[in-house]
Amino acid sequence: MITISLCMIVKDEEQTLPRCLDSIRDIADEMIIVDTGSTDRTKELAHRYTKKVLDFQWIDDFSAARNFSFSHATMEYIFWLDADDVLVPEEGEKLKQLKQSLQPNADAVTMPYHCAFDEFGNATIRLRRHRLVKREKNFRWFSPVHEDLDVAGNVLHSDVVITHQQVHGATNRNLAIYENLIRQGRKLSSRDMLHYALELHTVRRFEQAIDLYLAYVELAEAPAHYKFFACDKLADCYHHLGDRDKELSFALKSFAYDIPQPQLCCRIGAHFLQKNEFRKALFWYKLAADYQEQAVTWINDDYPSRTWLPHAQLAYCYFVLEENELSYKHLAIAISYRPDDPHMLKNKEMLEKHGLIQANK
Repeated sequence: MITISLCMIVKDEEQTLPRCLDSIRDIADEMIIVDTGSTDRTKELAHRYTKKVLDFQWIDDFSAARNFSFSHATMEYIFWLDADDVLVPEEGEKLKQLKQSLQPNADAVTMPYHCAFDEFGNATIRLRRHRLVKREKNFRWFSPVHEDLDVAGNVLHSDVVITHQQVHGATNRNLAIYENLIRQGRKLSSRDMLHYALELHTVRRFEQAIDLYLAYVELAEAPAHYKFFACDKLADCYHHLGDRDKELSFALKSFAYDIPQPQLCCRIGAHFLQKNEFRKALFWYKLAADYQEQAVTWINDDYPSRTWLPHAQLAYCYFVLEENELSYKHLAIAISYRPDDPHMLKNKEMLEKHGLIQANK
């Protein structure tokens, strides 16, 4: 069985840190908590779990803080969490099993990360992160914001899910760091350019975000799957700006970099639905509905568009076209993902009540 060091960086996390540490305390062989300037009871609470509570002077660089935390690990593998992350009980059991079975030739293990949820508890944003790494490989964090691990070697993909349960509201912290770097004359890497665009996008500075996304797409060194992601975000920016033609243009441009993905197909479907071109809308929603989920997803995985949304829209299109059997079929599939959705249940009742479809068919 392997041994694990939990490494964390924290600041003012008294509301979330105990919940996080309680979920991992029976699995980690040591805990290293690096505080970057808390003014609440974070350090006091951390000391209840470990003697290794260290201070790090904040320098607007998340990677520097994480590398400092990693440098104090002593176990065979390092596992990292943020204070508002948690291992729900069933995922904790899966991690215990992984700890028992992981072979020493594994250099790193990725895990799904569920970051946001709908009102029914479905994870609406999912991605994958390198979460467990072999200490002797000395993998390093890079980028001051939206930091990531530079990992190579034998990488395994596990199904142990880390759940993000945010308590604090969104801040402009990351955006401020990027803008401070620019004022200092620092040249942003291509990766940081994309993340800076995302920060601008989040605060609805769409025109500035568009300029950066466009510049990113033109970079020769940018990976195709991230260019696809930038096109998706460009389409969204133009949607918010009310430019439906450019929204459609960049949704279609994304296909130059990857096969049609559900979120773009649904966006294109919505474009034609708004124009009452139902047959065209059907084509794109069918493409989204028929998409086969990939085993390993690195970029944000949009839950609605790969599950209930295309079926709900297909149900509507077929209803308008008076193809009630198909409408009912797709509505039933949509409800299977959201069984308590009152709007969908009302539509189902309407179809049955008015004799448009046989009840319980």
